[in-house]
Amino acid sequence: MTNVTNFRFEVDADGIALATWDMPGRSMNVITPEVMGELEQIIEKVAGDEAIKGCVITSGKEAFSGGADLTMLQGLGAEYGRLAKEKGEETAMQFFFEESRKLSLLYRRLETSGKPFAAAVHGVCLGGAFELALACHFRVLSDVDSTRVGLPEVKVGLFPGAGGTQRVARLMQTGDALQMLFKGEQIRPLMARNMGLVHAVAPRDAIVQTARDWIKQGGSAVAPWDQKGYKLPSNKVYSAAGMQIWPPANAIYRRETQDNYPAIRAILESVYQGLQLPMDLALKVESRWFAKILRSKEAAAMIRTLFISMQDLNKGARRPKDVPPSSLKKVGVVGAGFMGASVAYVTANAGLNVVLIDRDIEAAEKGKAHSHKLMSDQIMKGRAKTADRDALLSRIKASADYGDLADCDLVIEAVFEDPKVKAEVIGKVEAAIRPDCIFASNTSTLPISGLAKQSKRPDQFIGIHFFSPVEKMMLVEIIMGKETGDKALATALDYVRLIKKTPIVVNDSRGFFANRCVLAYILEGHLMFTEGLPAAMIEQAGKQAGMPVGPLSLNDEVGVDLGLKILRATKAQLGETSIVPEQEELLTTLVEKEGRLGRKNRKGFYDYPEGGQKRLWPGLTDLQAKHVEAELVDMQELKQRLLVTQALEAARTFEEGVITDPREADVGSILGFGFAPYTGGALSYIDFMGAKAFVDLCRSLQAKHGDRFAPPRILLDMAASGDTFYGRAGAKKAA
Repeated sequence: MTNVTNFRFEVDADGIALATWDMPGRSMNVITPEVMGELEQIIEKVAGDEAIKGCVITSGKEAFSGGADLTMLQGLGAEYGRLAKEKGEETAMQFFFEESRKLSLLYRRLETSGKPFAAAVHGVCLGGAFELALACHFRVLSDVDSTRVGLPEVKVGLFPGAGGTQRVARLMQTGDALQMLFKGEQIRPLMARNMGLVHAVAPRDAIVQTARDWIKQGGSAVAPWDQKGYKLPSNKVYSAAGMQIWPPANAIYRRETQDNYPAIRAILESVYQGLQLPMDLALKVESRWFAKILRSKEAAAMIRTLFISMQDLNKGARRPKDVPPSSLKKVGVVGAGFMGASVAYVTANAGLNVVLIDRDIEAAEKGKAHSHKLMSDQIMKGRAKTADRDALLSRIKASADYGDLADCDLVIEAVFEDPKVKAEVIGKVEAAIRPDCIFASNTSTLPISGLAKQSKRPDQFIGIHFFSPVEKMMLVEIIMGKETGDKALATALDYVRLIKKTPIVVNDSRGFFANRCVLAYILEGHLMFTEGLPAAMIEQAGKQAGMPVGPLSLNDEVGVDLGLKILRATKAQLGETSIVPEQEELLTTLVEKEGRLGRKNRKGFYDYPEGGQKRLWPGLTDLQAKHVEAELVDMQELKQRLLVTQALEAARTFEEGVITDPREADVGSILGFGFAPYTGGALSYIDFMGAKAFVDLCRSLQAKHGDRFAPPRILLDMAASGDTFYGRAGAKKAA
């Protein structure tokens, strides 16, 4: 074999080869064209050398592999575009199909090489790497908690295109296989064995020996589906058993995706068609769908935002380069209410020591008890041990004494959203902390520059805005006040990285970024309601547009009373013209006349019966002065209104300099409030539609529904120049 640098290859005295995948200079193995070329050499060496009985593939790193390098797939798209211009669509498509199928053919060659291959897996083994394991004739996983297998491609708008859909659907019952492929979840070792995805689970230091022993004892070099008399786990597609599966599978697909995700539809098609064909043809069908999906705008948008941009932000793309790393050891959290208690939990969970302060020790202890409850829930689910809970709780010190903040590196206040209360806390904290300690405010509505006026050290004052529930929500907004310095920003970013969340950096403004877009979404739902549209159709339009919940449901989650409070605060500060009177009237009626505050008191736009499903409150129709007949409602327009209003607000934040990087707007909009992920985020929604088409859509909505749909100057300029948000950002970077 010539020039194999990504694998170590050796053959033992029994004639069993060991290929150890260990890419130089990388912390994680990834599938690249070079890796594919070397793997091909290894397969041909094993297949062609009579002295070699079989081969074990393992990793020399802490993990097996995260899968294919997605930038390689992006490059394929660029090459397609070049060829289409130069040699025409057909030549370009032929090239694209052959290239996108190379990995699938390589794995099939391994599977039919005539020699047994075994995969010995420790750590994560995902995507194309798990498809490699599936093509091996035997799979053993280490029993370590960090070991995971799975096919998460759907999460970036793709699907397993190197045999994954065909092999999984031949190893498991069809319904289970579809569930696994649709969800893209990472699966633990014992669960993977129970599902039939792998053959064995063994201690970490025994996995290679287990794989070797299987080959030594005469392990078969023929995959089950290539053996004579093989029967599908759920019988043929066109059989009584098959007909129990496919109609409901189609309905579940529609319900879960609203037909917004071409990749998930492609999984359904690939499995349905593939199970009716022999393996080689089935793989060709999968490859055709894969080539189609790889060229979809949804895949382009999702790969860019949810893979490349997300990685950039998690690695500190916005961190000031010249500030040395901060070594955070102890964090103070002031305010042990729901938010503060949750912040204390995620901080302690990351291994940091926490001082949790409230006005009296009882309140502080109550906040600490929240961590006890969250850990107990993890223990009940088998995800943590009692010792983990004890260790985490030992890192949280509940206190009523601000003096305990003396040796903190960072203090986060999470007290009541009232400037007076916050000002008092800022004074008390600053009297207790070291001169180099950074102070952060977890505020969702109050501008940071205003709060920083109460500080003696505004350069060390920053906003760290968490979303509720803190332990589940992956986004954190870091808010720069006018005088916030680089050290404060670097410390905040280092902290967010430690607690394994994704940060976006925003400049100070009322509502920052996420809340401004969320409030626009909720407002649109309220206005649709006051127009007399049926509440159920408004909610359905939100879901069909790709939002996690409808606008009325979302309002219940955040609190109908909180919505009214924000609206009144806005009116008090900015005057009558800053609010919509119909919205104020609706919220006042719900909160003050009907006592409907949202999910928290079990009644808002919905009723929340004990132990039952939530349902729209029947009394809603009585609050509408007029009623539009359901048959006359244009659902397409409702969906557009709900997405356009958020995208417009995102564009305004960009124009105002609140958001300065489109990657942060896109990642933030998906992680923060679930903006239709298939679009790639709020600014990608505009970029992929094209600014001109988006402006035309805004104009038509403005004519029908008012000036809130008026496109801002930045979009008019982009429509005239053919520019995009990402194009502008790239030009700025290059300059």
